[in-house]
Amino acid sequence: MFVSYATGYFVEIGETHVFPMHKFPLIHQQLLAEGTIHSSRVIEPDLARPEDILLVHTRDYWTRLSQGQLTSQEIRKLGLPWSPALVRRSQLATQGTLNAARYALAEGIAGNIAGGTHHAFPDHGEGFCVLNDIAVAVRVLQREGDVERVALIDCDVHQGNGNAAIFAGEAEVFTFSMHGANNYPLRKLTSTLDVELPDGTTDEPYLKLLEASLEQIFSCFKPDLVFYLAGVDPYYKDRFGKLALTIRGLRERDRLVFKACQRAGVPVTITLSGGYAIPTDDTVEAHCNTFRVGCEVFGY
Repeated sequence: MFVSYATGYFVEIGETHVFPMHKFPLIHQQLLAEGTIHSSRVIEPDLARPEDILLVHTRDYWTRLSQGQLTSQEIRKLGLPWSPALVRRSQLATQGTLNAARYALAEGIAGNIAGGTHHAFPDHGEGFCVLNDIAVAVRVLQREGDVERVALIDCDVHQGNGNAAIFAGEAEVFTFSMHGANNYPLRKLTSTLDVELPDGTTDEPYLKLLEASLEQIFSCFKPDLVFYLAGVDPYYKDRFGKLALTIRGLRERDRLVFKACQRAGVPVTITLSGGYAIPTDDTVEAHCNTFRVGCEVFGY
């Protein structure tokens, strides 16, 4: 499996910050050390081009973001301290998702050891999401004629409100979000299909609902490509999750998604999205499981 990764995915945001920026190099190191991913299949992305970013984001937001002119209120809403390195990281991760999508179209599956920043809107970032990497990738692939119909399968515990807003009313993009009903964002938007879960949802009911939702998606929509937002924050030890999935349950969730894509003959692009467990080792293990299961299902 090809994966996107750059050392610039890590930027210093302070040791006390709740966002586990150090998970990205740890996942990369673990996947290489165990042989799940070979070093020859790790592709370092360039910076996403401004003209591609502007397919999704407003010129005003991109200009002020890149030049360090966001207001203190905008930075507070973003949830990350602004720096040139953060802008660079966001461009790298955005290009990483686009690269992974192109490899997925060629090989059936590929991933980005970052991405899935589904709270980024055209005119602002929020919830630790600066640029909407998946939306940019979709727009570029559509522009270049590589895809017509795309499905976003979002299993992060938080609703993909940015994706819902960007693709609202577009018949060619199916947005599916399976998330905690009582979690961020407070005001949910409308995806093509939303499944809201009560606090404390455990493995069995979660997996049953997911399986039924996948059947519904692939029976009514025939995508050329799937983006899988494989957030591991439904985990029972996640500090922001409120659900109660186990590591095994998250692994079976990944298997259901990949098997559904494989049966439908649809290539899939993996992005990480959220994961905030204490200890971070659990988050790293759960994210690595997504790549392990993807390699297993697709025969890599």
